[in-house]
Amino acid sequence: MNSIPIIILAVIIALAIALFQYVYKSKKRTKIYWLLTALRFVTIFSILLLLINPKFDSISYYNEKPNLVVAVDNSESVDYLGRSEEVISLINSLKTNDALNKNFNVQYFTFGSNVTRTDALSFKEKQSNMALALERFKEVYGNSVAPTLLITDGNQTYGRDFTYLSKTYKQPIFPIILGDTTTFTDLRISQLNVNRYAYLKNKFPVELIATYEGNTDVNTQLKITSGNATVFSKPLTFSQSNTSEIISFTLPANRVGISGYKAELLPLENEKNVINNVKNFAVEVIDQKTNVAIVSEIIHPDLGALKKAIESNEQRQASIVTVEEFLKQSNDFQMVVMYQPSTTFKSVFEEANRLNLNKFVITGTDTNWSILNTLQTNYKQQITNQSEDFQPSLNQNYGTFTIDNLSFNDFPPLTSEFGETTFSVPFETILYKTINGTQIDEPLLSTFEINSRREALLLGQGLWRWRAQTYLNQGDFNAFDDFMGKLVQYLSSSQQKTRLNLNYESFYDGNDNVVMTAQFFNKNYEFDANANLDITLKHEISEATTTLPFVLNTNNYQVDLSGLEPGDYTFTVSASNETISKSGEIKILEYNVEQQFLNADVSKLQTVATSSGGTSYFIDNTKDVANALLNDSRFVTIQKSTKKVVPLIDFKYLLLLIALCLSAEWFIRKYNGLI
Repeated sequence: MNSIPIIILAVIIALAIALFQYVYKSKKRTKIYWLLTALRFVTIFSILLLLINPKFDSISYYNEKPNLVVAVDNSESVDYLGRSEEVISLINSLKTNDALNKNFNVQYFTFGSNVTRTDALSFKEKQSNMALALERFKEVYGNSVAPTLLITDGNQTYGRDFTYLSKTYKQPIFPIILGDTTTFTDLRISQLNVNRYAYLKNKFPVELIATYEGNTDVNTQLKITSGNATVFSKPLTFSQSNTSEIISFTLPANRVGISGYKAELLPLENEKNVINNVKNFAVEVIDQKTNVAIVSEIIHPDLGALKKAIESNEQRQASIVTVEEFLKQSNDFQMVVMYQPSTTFKSVFEEANRLNLNKFVITGTDTNWSILNTLQTNYKQQITNQSEDFQPSLNQNYGTFTIDNLSFNDFPPLTSEFGETTFSVPFETILYKTINGTQIDEPLLSTFEINSRREALLLGQGLWRWRAQTYLNQGDFNAFDDFMGKLVQYLSSSQQKTRLNLNYESFYDGNDNVVMTAQFFNKNYEFDANANLDITLKHEISEATTTLPFVLNTNNYQVDLSGLEPGDYTFTVSASNETISKSGEIKILEYNVEQQFLNADVSKLQTVATSSGGTSYFIDNTKDVANALLNDSRFVTIQKSTKKVVPLIDFKYLLLLIALCLSAEWFIRKYNGLI
């Protein structure tokens, strides 16, 4: 609304009131009265202005410098290629370049497996993930000018291909290549594929890809050893035209447990890098596989999600069968999942009880609760013939096995029968029902044990949405599959409930994050967040011992063992002030992916520079980098303005003016005897 007419009216009103009081009413025309008239006019007009409260535009100007993102590869490969001193020297020269720091907001980052805002360099990172670095920079600098100096050898060992992400980065990238175009004769085991598990008395397949860089014909030999014994060997020939070979073979699984192997290409004469000629691997030999029957008379996407999740562990096999098919081959299964039982499931319950199989019952909108309530006596569902959507909420005190929080509160709801479910046996709740953000004291997913038999009950259909949501949140299905895997493991075993639960792998690749998790419960089997857990590890050969504390992480404890030397370890996890402990064994394979490279990936970094509008430089020739950035017309300081609408009431000086006018008017009238 235009306030100018109102302000003009305020001027007229203020002037009329002032003239009426000091001119018309007093009939005097002295200078004192004209001064009092003016003061009264200013006071009244100012008060009216505050009541009108007009708004004014306030414009301020500022200069915005472009950002300069300096991203440094902090992985071991930089040091292994002998470029660490040159990188440190380059960083120091950038820091001391006054012109560069005057014209850019220079931000320093390091990256390996993660991205860190720092200029402290150690070159100790076990992985190189350039894609993650570009993703983070895109989030932070997506709406600003931010040329990026990417100081790296280009040898990415983890994450998505960074050349693809560079096309969506929308910032010029200036790679500083830590290497040169020199090539060396080199043999390498570029990939080795083997299953994590094998079965006793069977043979397991191994696939190995050997590659060669060089210009002459060479001969070598592939040897697979276990301990001091050679279990497989094959002569290989490479040339300038034949630079790779895929070797497939099988090895016997003769004993239960972890078997370690070493694959080695015999090195060539004067070969510079022989570390990448060797690859260690291991296989855990088990004596049987857990066969799980998923029995259903309907078609639903939950069935596929369950099968995929269960079979993500190679120790398990899941078969989707009908009631009739299950009855024909029931002796082949060690566990049964009953999906939405109907009238035909009476024989399935009878057969499962006869074979003493553990059960996982999943209900939904197609479940016949009238039948299910009569087929077992452990729980009863109130039948309302109405459905309801329930979201999950994790029970932090569930103590039967360890559970990681999958951000259940963000998961889509499951659909099931509306009404109360009552149990006639003791049970433990894994997930509570939540309606409209309010958790109710009813189980969505629960477990119970009766007569040495274990069962689980899930009151809802739509598990496939949970698996899909996990992928959207984390980029893979691992977290959901692990959660279902732990539930299946619990239902497949007869291990007794304990106060200390551990979750770990039997062996780890030397490049993996070696993390062990634990849960500790008090005597009432409530999660104890104040426990002090320690792990003591002993190296099998050196007999050196290491003791590390577990750290609390929401609903479990974690310890990072990534710094351990490769080898076989025995360990004991114990709780202080308690006589509770658990022991086990782990194997850490020797492998350093950052030492597998002889050269920088020059072509890939040059491609990134060209596609993003930048320029690539070799680390030996970086003297022109600063000048190129300073003279690039795309990276100039821009003057920007901000426009703010400021109400008059924010002007404190107007209040001061009113106070001064009133004070002056009172003093003049008092001094001249007018009051």
